[in-house]
Amino acid sequence: MLISVYVPYHAAIEAITPAYRLFKTANDILIASGKKPKFKVEYVGLQKSIKANDGEYSIRIDRHINSVNDSDLIIIPALYGDVKHSLKKNAAAIPWLQKMHRQGTEVASLCIGAFLLTASGLVDGKKVSTHWAYFNEFKEQFANTEVVDGAIITEERGIYSSGGANSLWNLLFYLLEKYSDRHTAILASKYFAIDLDRNSQASFAIFNGQKNHHDTEILKAQQYIEKHTDAKLTIDQLADYTKMSRRTFERRFLKSTNHSVLEYIQRVKIETAKRKFESSRKNITEVMFDVGYTDTKAFRDLFKKHTGITPLEYRNKYSKISLKG
Repeated sequence: MLISVYVPYHAAIEAITPAYRLFKTANDILIASGKKPKFKVEYVGLQKSIKANDGEYSIRIDRHINSVNDSDLIIIPALYGDVKHSLKKNAAAIPWLQKMHRQGTEVASLCIGAFLLTASGLVDGKKVSTHWAYFNEFKEQFANTEVVDGAIITEERGIYSSGGANSLWNLLFYLLEKYSDRHTAILASKYFAIDLDRNSQASFAIFNGQKNHHDTEILKAQQYIEKHTDAKLTIDQLADYTKMSRRTFERRFLKSTNHSVLEYIQRVKIETAKRKFESSRKNITEVMFDVGYTDTKAFRDLFKKHTGITPLEYRNKYSKISLKG
């Protein structure tokens, strides 16, 4: 099968080479198993050579996209630098992506490559994943697409996307298994020392809250929430604090932050708990009380919902202070 790695203008080198290396290595594994190589991988783009990162690297293109009329899979690596500028520079590739998908070619985006995938219109009304740090920017730019916060892989009718940074490997292994078999994918994951089945980037996410808006009263409420993580805040209390009716406050809060009031409070508290686990010797119960919770099960379930792991697992994994001494 033919895999076309589209090398965009303003490409991130870290997202370009993995696909090429993985499927080439899969061929070696297949040959070693007495089977025929299955994959042909090529770099395609809008000119013969494309600079990556800040011009640190130069990628030689095998074929211009105008000569690519048949491919089984197109991979869109992550963009680099200013996303809006990168989208403008790569706009000429969008008609080609649309044409190829109409002909039956599957398309996968890696990390911030989801912006170009979505700009093509191929995921309108569908779900897509991208790097957690670009979640709010994505939602502002693409209202017709549901970005899945914390997901690593999405798949919708031949359209795939991955979450941030090294999460791209999980999608690549997923595709390798789909196009070959589980055994080949496992051997390749061992070769690259990659956890094959990790399914969430939530534990890596840092919740800062959306403050890039002009509603001063909502910003005031956000600041109040973040200063009172130990309190049991209510919507009525915050509405009174901002001198609004509850209905008006909830509507304006959702519009400004892309989160409901309760979800925002929860995420701020969980983010505070994460920082405490990382930088103190406090046990789970102490941290739970510090962020205003008294029900151990409720706190554990909420923590796992937003991070993908339990409080104990998070503390053991990320604590910067030895828990033994």
